[in-house]
Amino acid sequence: MKSNSKKAKPFKKFFKKVYKLVDGLIVVPISTVVFKIQKKFGGDNRLEKLLSRPYALLVISGVIAATFALLVNLKATSFVSNDAEFLTNIPVRVVYNSSAYVIEGIPETVDMTLIGKKYELYLARQLGENEVVVDLTDYQASEKAVRVRLTYSKPIDNLSYQISPDYVSVTIKEKVSDNKTVTYDLLNQDELDPKLSVKSVELSKTDVIVRGSQETIDSIATIKALVDLNNEDFTRAGTYTIDNLKLIAYGDDGRIVENVEIVATNINAKVVLDSYSKRVAVKVQTTGELVSGKAISSITINGVNANDFETTIYGDEAALEDISYITASIDVDGQGNNGSKTSKVTFSKPAGVRSISDESVSIVLNFGEAKQKTITIDGIRTANVPSGLSANLVSQDDAKVEVQVIGVESVINEIGENPTGIYAYLDLTGYSTGTYSVAVKVEGDDSRLQYIVTKTVDVVISKAN
Repeated sequence: MKSNSKKAKPFKKFFKKVYKLVDGLIVVPISTVVFKIQKKFGGDNRLEKLLSRPYALLVISGVIAATFALLVNLKATSFVSNDAEFLTNIPVRVVYNSSAYVIEGIPETVDMTLIGKKYELYLARQLGENEVVVDLTDYQASEKAVRVRLTYSKPIDNLSYQISPDYVSVTIKEKVSDNKTVTYDLLNQDELDPKLSVKSVELSKTDVIVRGSQETIDSIATIKALVDLNNEDFTRAGTYTIDNLKLIAYGDDGRIVENVEIVATNINAKVVLDSYSKRVAVKVQTTGELVSGKAISSITINGVNANDFETTIYGDEAALEDISYITASIDVDGQGNNGSKTSKVTFSKPAGVRSISDESVSIVLNFGEAKQKTITIDGIRTANVPSGLSANLVSQDDAKVEVQVIGVESVINEIGENPTGIYAYLDLTGYSTGTYSVAVKVEGDDSRLQYIVTKTVDVVISKAN
């Protein structure tokens, strides 16, 4: 009997623990709720009688426990049921001998559907990034494309998957090497201080080794080192060094050549910045027609006589050498009777000019009574002659041109017997070889004057010797 009693002791201890657990988690809390209900509703009632019956609390506790167990079971069932998850832009990793071969035809990313239990899909998301692999370890170069399968590196073995596309056609080519010359391109020139210009750029290397398929190597027209001028250090003239320049291969069509390896070690550029400037005059040009009988008597720019006004331009040294003035255009159509016209003018930058010290100026035109004078210009210039051609007058008798000059009397009287600053010319833009009758045009340095000429001359255009 003692033996049976000893065997029963572990079971008694177990059931006592279960009883304490049920009593603490279910019976006591429900009893507390029942007591509060009785206290609220007071005296003898049906609810009190019902709850006072033997085992009533145990039955209610059992029902609640069963309900909780059912809910947990439903949740667990849902967690282990099959589901699917659609993933996009999954990166593709290629396993191959990169030192010997070039691979073409592999997409950078693919889409994939994972199928499995919810908890497996959840674990797959937690165990790192998904990756699709193309294993070309056992393949060699071939002229023909080969069809290979894409596989998924499953972090969870029980998952199944579908990749789109699941097969790709891949071309494997021998990798070859060649030398290519490196030149440079300037990026973000607009971000450079407008008063600075690039004087020179010197690369630390003038050639690099490129590796790829023979077809790709042959398609490379140039290798460019990209020199970025958007640099906070470029604040004044001086010499600067830019390290680790990005190298890009370009084809004959100007497009970037892909799938090529540029073998280079830290190509840098020594960039010399300078500030080129020049003082130039401002030439006022008018458009439109003044009212009859009126002419411009004087022009001032920022209160200074136009002939004496100068501004400073900044830009490329070679471009500045060819610039002697900049222009300001003012519409005078219908003007003259009002005595004067004031205009706020913003300068347009000529090619090669990055900055103008006077971005905008105030120009005042004063008007007076017009007078006329006829002058004779000896000689006709040619302008805009097409490259490789020359132009000559058919008759040298046409070299003299009579011009009617209109202006106020004081300005006309300044024109001498041999006028300077007034030019007759032929605009030959777009002409080819042959003989043509061309209208003579006149231009002068004095913006206060108008020039009228009605002459045409014959000119022969031929190939230059």
